[in-house]
Amino acid sequence: MAGCAALHPPYGSEGTGMVTLELMRKISAAFNSRDVERIVDCFAEGATFCLARGPEPVGRTLTGKAAIRQALSDRFRQIPDMRWEGQDYILAGDHAVSLWMVRGKGADGEELNYQGCDIYRFEGDKIVDKNTFWKIVEHKDRL
Repeated sequence: MAGCAALHPPYGSEGTGMVTLELMRKISAAFNSRDVERIVDCFAEGATFCLARGPEPVGRTLTGKAAIRQALSDRFRQIPDMRWEGQDYILAGDHAVSLWMVRGKGADGEELNYQGCDIYRFEGDKIVDKNTFWKIVEHKDRL
């Protein structure tokens, strides 16, 4: 098994504590601030973050704070007004899911307006795994 699924125990497994709504709101506020250091501080040192887009079946796998920092810096240079709206949360022990709409306009003219979710696993109050999913918007009639 490759990618994010291979990097953490199955969802619903015993963990190290309970995620709170307050913690999830803090993380969402950090992402919406686009303050890279504030966001990176939410992650454990060896955390894994699977982006929705990339060359792998899971998108692009980032491992460790340095890789996460670089990718987020690059992303916010490309999409300076990127934001997550209409957030809702599902909490389950040391796991959480956030549901949202991502919006913004890329430097290349791409308009972001996608529904998505993040699946998180925590150790204490730090993210150890974050796996992002976006709906794919197509203008072809196919399933």
